[in-house]
Amino acid sequence: YITIDLDAFDPSIAPSTGTPEPGGLEWYPTLKLLRKVFKKCNVVAFDIVELMDSPNAKPTAFLAAKLYYKMLAYYFKYKGKSDKKKK
Repeated sequence: YITIDLDAFDPSIAPSTGTPEPGGLEWYPTLKLLRKVFKKCNVVAFDIVELMDSPNAKPTAFLAAKLYYKMLAYYFKYKGKSDKKKK
């Protein structure tokens, strides 16, 4: 299971969260890490939490939607591949 808390992202790319984290996660390193996790582990579910509703929510909502799309793509790309390596 993977839960992504949007608070972990740097406010420069995710300004609309409950607790912004200066120096937090950046986009491309996060995708690289997630790709490795999906490739090596049997991910059965994932979610994204802590999007704060505000007038500034559009960039963060877009990041959350794009992140969900990427995770879904990684899931289907690597689905079942981690099981085959273990056998």
